[in-house]
Amino acid sequence: MTALYVALWLTFGGGGLLALTGSRPRLTHVLNVLITLGTLISTLVMARTVLDSGALLATNQQFYVDAFNVYLIVLTAFVGFTTSVFSGPYMTHERHKRQIPAGRMRLYYLSFQGFLGAMMLALSTNNLGILWVALEGATLGTVLLVSFYRTPTSIEAAWKYFVLCGVGIAQALFGTVLIYFTATQIGLNADDALLWSHLSDRAHDLEPVILSIAFVFILVGYGTKVGLVPLHNWLPDAHSEGPTPISAVLSGLLLNVGLYAVVRIKMLADTALGMPETGYWVHMPGYLMMGFGLVSFIVAGLFLHKQQDIKRLFSYSSIEHMGLITFAFGMGGPLATFAALLHMAVHSLTKSAIFVTVGHATQIAGTQAIDRIRGLYNTQPLVGGGLLLGTAAIAGIPPFGVFTSEFLLLSATLEHWPWLSVMLLMGLGVAFAGLFRNVQPMVFGEVPEGQQPVRTNMFPVVVHLLLVLGLGLSIPDALAGWFDQATLLISGGRVL
Repeated sequence: MTALYVALWLTFGGGGLLALTGSRPRLTHVLNVLITLGTLISTLVMARTVLDSGALLATNQQFYVDAFNVYLIVLTAFVGFTTSVFSGPYMTHERHKRQIPAGRMRLYYLSFQGFLGAMMLALSTNNLGILWVALEGATLGTVLLVSFYRTPTSIEAAWKYFVLCGVGIAQALFGTVLIYFTATQIGLNADDALLWSHLSDRAHDLEPVILSIAFVFILVGYGTKVGLVPLHNWLPDAHSEGPTPISAVLSGLLLNVGLYAVVRIKMLADTALGMPETGYWVHMPGYLMMGFGLVSFIVAGLFLHKQQDIKRLFSYSSIEHMGLITFAFGMGGPLATFAALLHMAVHSLTKSAIFVTVGHATQIAGTQAIDRIRGLYNTQPLVGGGLLLGTAAIAGIPPFGVFTSEFLLLSATLEHWPWLSVMLLMGLGVAFAGLFRNVQPMVFGEVPEGQQPVRTNMFPVVVHLLLVLGLGLSIPDALAGWFDQATLLISGGRVL
C-alpha cells in the first residue's frame, strides 16, 4: 500500500505546495504536471501489485483496494495527469484574458489537487463513513472551482451545485447510518460496522428490509453526484460556468466515483436480498438502477437537441452515458457488468478529450454559444478535427471503444431484456443526431468574422483518443484481467 500512500500524499501535499507558488504561472504549471505524473506512476505500481497478489488491506483495514477500484484509481490519476498538461496553457490564456488575480490562481491549483485527492480517497477507502466524507470533500472543492470566475452565473451555478449535492449527500448519509445500524445488529463491533470488507463477508446476515431502504437512500444520494435524472440539474450549470479543465475531470472522473459508491452498496444488497425469504425484493436494487439509468439515458438524449451552449451540450452527453452505465450495472450478469466497466473507462477518456477541444474552441470563438462557433476546421484544423473525432467516438461510431462497450451492452440486453433493446437503439440514434446536428456546423460551417487561432495543447486529446481507439480494437490482457476480476466480484454471475 506504500504506492497508495505516496499518491495520496502527493495530491494533498502537492495542493499546498502549488498554493504557495500560484503567483508564478510557469513554475506552478510544471509542478502541477510533475505532481500528477508522480501520482500516476504510484497508482500504476499499486495496480501491478493488486493484479499479481489480489486485494490489499492496510492501515488498520481503513484502506481496501481490489480489482474493481484499482482501475478507477489509475484512471483518475491518468486523466488528472493529462488534464494538468492541458490546464497550464489554458489557464494562462484565461488569466490574461479575464485579469484573474494571483490569489485566485492559487485557489485553482489547491482545489484541483484537493479534488483529485478526495476522489482517490473515496475510491481507496474501506470505510463507508470515510467514503461519504471524501465525496463531501470533493463537493466542497468543486464548489470553489465552479465559482472560479466570480460572475453572477458562475456563483449561481456553484450555489445550485452545493445545495442539490448537499441534499443528495445528506440522503447518502442516512443510508450509511442505516447500514451501520443493521451491521451492529448482527454482532459487528462499532469499529468494523462500516468497513466494506467486513460487511461483504457478513452480507448474508444483514437485515434485507433495512438494507433495501438504505440502498434507496444511497442511490438517491450518490445518484445526485452521478447526475441521474431527475437529480441532474446541477451538472449542466456546473460544466458551463467552471473552467474547462474542471469540466474534464468532473465529467470524466467525479461521476464515476459517485456510481462506484452506489455499486459497492448494491453488491451488499444483492447478497442480502438474495435469500429465498426476500421473495420479489431480491431484484429491487437492480430494477431501481435500470429504471434510473434508462430514464437518464433517454431524457439526456432528447435534451441534446435543445442546447445552445457547447459545454452544456456535452454535459448532457455525460448524463446520457452515465445513465447507460447505471442501466448496465443494474442489469448485472457478467456481460453487462464487463460492458459497464469498459464503458466507464472509454467514456472518461473520450469525454475529457472532448472538453479539452471544447476549451480551445471557446477560446478561438470567444464564446460558448453554439451558433457563434463555426468553421473550427478552417480556423484551427487540430481543434476542429479533435472535436469531430471526439464526437464520433462518444457517439459510438466504430472502431472506437465506446462502440465496443455499447455493443456488449446491447448483446446482454437482447439476451435478457429484448424489448428494452429497442429503447436503447432508439436512444442511441436520438443522441447521435443531437450531437452531430450541433457539432457539424461548428466544425465545417462558415468561419465568422474575428475568429482567430489560439495557442493549444492537443496532447491529451491525441493520447486519449488513441487509447479509446485501441480499446475498441483490442483490450490488453492486463486490463482485460482487471475487468474479468472486477466483473466476477460485482456480478457473481447474477443477472436480472
